[in-house]
Amino acid sequence: MATAPCSSERKGSPVTVQTTQTTRVVDARGSYCPGPLMELIRAIRESAVGDVIAVYSSDKGSKMDIPKWIEKAGHRLVALETREGYDEIVVEKMR
Repeated sequence: MATAPCSSERKGSPVTVQTTQTTRVVDARGSYCPGPLMELIRAIRESAVGDVIAVYSSDKGSKMDIPKWIEKAGHRLVALETREGYDEIVVEKMR
């Protein structure tokens, strides 16, 4: 965890900022259903518990399909961001 000063607090009072470090990126842009999900499943199987995987997908269905699978499989959705031309779905392997 990083510590950064906050301008609204007294001088010398640190604020703890937690950031998630991505362990692996799965670039599935241009791949269509079920490609992005299958690539994520492969990455999850190859990863260790606690690893954080970012999936880049231009398939519009991934925004709904991947979070549903993550919940069902017992992992954690860290973030879902819409980027220019694709979605970034960040997952933490929990088991």
